Amino acid sequence: MLDAIRDFVRKVGLARPDHHFDDDDARLAVAALLLHAADVDGGMSAAERGTVRDLLRRQYHLSAEDLDRLIADATRAEEEAVDLYSFTSVLKRQLGDTDRVAVVRLLWEIVYADGEAQEFEENLVWRVAELLAVPREQRLSAKALVAESITPPNDAEA
Repeated sequence: MLDAIRDFVRKVGLARPDHHFDDDDARLAVAALLLHAADVDGGMSAAERGTVRDLLRRQYHLSAEDLDRLIADATRAEEEAVDLYSFTSVLKRQLGDTDRVAVVRLLWEIVYADGEAQEFEENLVWRVAELLAVPREQRLSAKALVAESITPPNDAEA
């Protein structure tokens, strides 16, 4: 029903002109989730902010201007959202299994951007993965891959 109302608003020209990315755009949903993950522990660090930008640029090959627009639109969308479902439902409809796992991996990259995972961040990834129907094993595998890529191996002698 909510989708029908959004469609109606768009058709009559009342959609907000300051938005460049549509609410049903998977890029907007991913960006909003990444921003939420970066801020869920009480504040977005410079490392997290930079990681969000780098991940979105790498994932979507956006120009600097389009990247700024995406982040601005995603910031507004994330601030207005009452839950994660508004973003995960878009992703679940538009992405296949492999791409949904990739979204979870991107979230882990944000979680580990500052070097360690906090409880709130881990819980967020768990909730998003559940809403995206990403199995536990794949969620944990993505976490391990990201953690290994940022954590130097322990070379200490036993």
